[in-house]
Amino acid sequence: MQAMQKVRHRQVEVGGLEVLFREAGRPGDPTVLLLHGFPSSSHTFREVMPGLADVAYVIAPDLPGFGMSSSPTVDSFDYTFANLAKTIESLLDRLGVDRFFVYLHDFGAPVGYHLATRAPERIRGLIVQNGNAHEDGLGEQWNTAKAYWADPTDEKRSELPDWLNFEGTRDQYLSGLPERLRVLHAPEPWHLDWERMRRPGNIEVQFALFADYAGHVDRFMELAEYHRAHQPPALVLWGWRDPFFDVAEVLAYLRALDRVDAHVYDGGHLLLETHTPECVAIMRAFVLDNLY
Repeated sequence: MQAMQKVRHRQVEVGGLEVLFREAGRPGDPTVLLLHGFPSSSHTFREVMPGLADVAYVIAPDLPGFGMSSSPTVDSFDYTFANLAKTIESLLDRLGVDRFFVYLHDFGAPVGYHLATRAPERIRGLIVQNGNAHEDGLGEQWNTAKAYWADPTDEKRSELPDWLNFEGTRDQYLSGLPERLRVLHAPEPWHLDWERMRRPGNIEVQFALFADYAGHVDRFMELAEYHRAHQPPALVLWGWRDPFFDVAEVLAYLRALDRVDAHVYDGGHLLLETHTPECVAIMRAFVLDNLY
């Protein structure tokens, strides 16, 4: 068994924002960039990083508006995924990271795909965990969202599910799961997420990012061209009980890319909360197989 590496926690100023990130391993080794989704933070990778640190330099930032990073109001910061990607680019440059594997989960997917399409040569490989890049993953549960994006009126907003509250935060972890899987989830993560979401103005921040997800969906053809032209090696890890992104998305990745290793688990949207050992073992192998 490999020795477990300690995780370090750092906070740096990036573009006027305080960004917290976790790191493990040795700078200069091949880098794995872990991008979290909604409503979580780098905390979601707390048990993953030690198991990867002997084969890679592992970085997991809290995106602006999440976790322990700065959360300016929507009036003072442009909450788009393109702009979040600029913050991460600045962080990578500050750390001297050139090429990297990128982990794409939920809201982390549009951030990571901006990094990939801006500089395809920097991407060693994609690690996709319940992160969407095709229409296949957007089932009928997205109908009200699509209706709002097409016509962002108060009336259409009132038809959206009420998810920006404590119950909605908890449901990101537990929704769609049978009791035997629910009891595997420790409750601390969604309490931490909700505590950070309750910062002044942060509900508006989260809604702004939800609204900007329409731009990510609009980029699907561009992402298809990125996949076709550059064919990055990909590892797909999926919790099939995810109520937000359909498991059909896995097949979409298999059709789009020539080198895909896909693993579907009996888990939910926050797969790492219940399947860390399995995912870490496969991620280690993927990194080692694609170093050159």
